[in-house]
Amino acid sequence: MKKLLISLIISVGLISATQAGDPVAGKTKAATCGACHGADGNSLAPNFPNIAGQGERYLVKQITEIKNGDRQVPEMIGFVMGLTETDIADLAAYYAEQKPATGGSVDPELVELGKRIFLGGNEATGVPACIACHSPNGKGVEAAGFPSLAGQHEAYTEKQLIDFYNGDRHNDENNVMRDIASRMHMDEIKAVSSYIRGLK
Repeated sequence: MKKLLISLIISVGLISATQAGDPVAGKTKAATCGACHGADGNSLAPNFPNIAGQGERYLVKQITEIKNGDRQVPEMIGFVMGLTETDIADLAAYYAEQKPATGGSVDPELVELGKRIFLGGNEATGVPACIACHSPNGKGVEAAGFPSLAGQHEAYTEKQLIDFYNGDRHNDENNVMRDIASRMHMDEIKAVSSYIRGLK
């Protein structure tokens, strides 16, 4: 647990600063993004993430890493390959200014376990509380590049955690999310994903 927390602290210092983007220019450039992420970044499809209100730093990192192949998202390749650093910064600035949708409905049978893991982790298996990086309200820590999770689609969150668990997603700083997810049981992953969906 101590090694994991040290890795989290170190990772904050390893995330580089991003170029300041222009949200007005980003709005124009976001026209094609709306097909999957919604016109304002609130996706109607549970397999595509809500990105409205997401931190610029995190968005720049993800788009850049999808473009350069460090994060595998086949659906995005055709959209990101032609983007410049300025385009990416502008898109991130635009979506960061959008208002995220309020949380969705959650499975009442999963709430107790999801809340317990999110707020307190699982000491027995070395899973830290999600709030350590994503804050008690799930809004993340923009300065550190830790993403907002509040209200995210359950199916999307669950897939990301399973991908980290399996090592299929590996663009996390210092293997932090892979280490955490690998210690989680599938029922915990499902419960946390449902709980996150309900956060506002």
